Amino acid sequence: MANLIWFDVRDGDSQFGVTSMCDYSLHLVASRPAKVGDRLVSTRFPASITRGFTAVDERNVAVCLLPGTELAFEKEVEGERGFVLRRRFGYNVARFRQVNNDQPDVHHDALEFPDGQVVLLTQLCEGQHATVLQLPAEPRIATDEAQERDSLAF
Repeated sequence: MANLIWFDVRDGDSQFGVTSMCDYSLHLVASRPAKVGDRLVSTRFPASITRGFTAVDERNVAVCLLPGTELAFEKEVEGERGFVLRRRFGYNVARFRQVNNDQPDVHHDALEFPDGQVVLLTQLCEGQHATVLQLPAEPRIATDEAQERDSLAF
């Protein structure tokens, strides 16, 4: 399923252009891309079967993360096991990633912890606060002039 929300990469305003990076199950939820410093909260979305992040001050808008985005949580991250049990993962930092990309109709959004453990966002407990520390590095595109300058031998 394709996400129906589109963004202008230059300023993040909702426009027809570049596809959003949110999980397929959030296609009916308003969304925007994450920014460094965003204060997020793990949320169950009412119009969806999934969980994800919203900004603390924009609880009705999903905040979409790019793979490689680094998060710091206020407390040790917790997930749900069944209806009553909670599980602590042992860390308050994680890197966002996507899994099962070859399976179009399953959840893809996940967190990877420093020990390599991967947990789907749908398994996180609601109400956990995190801050976006860093977005993934963008590939550098060298210009012809810069390539020439860098290739000169002195």
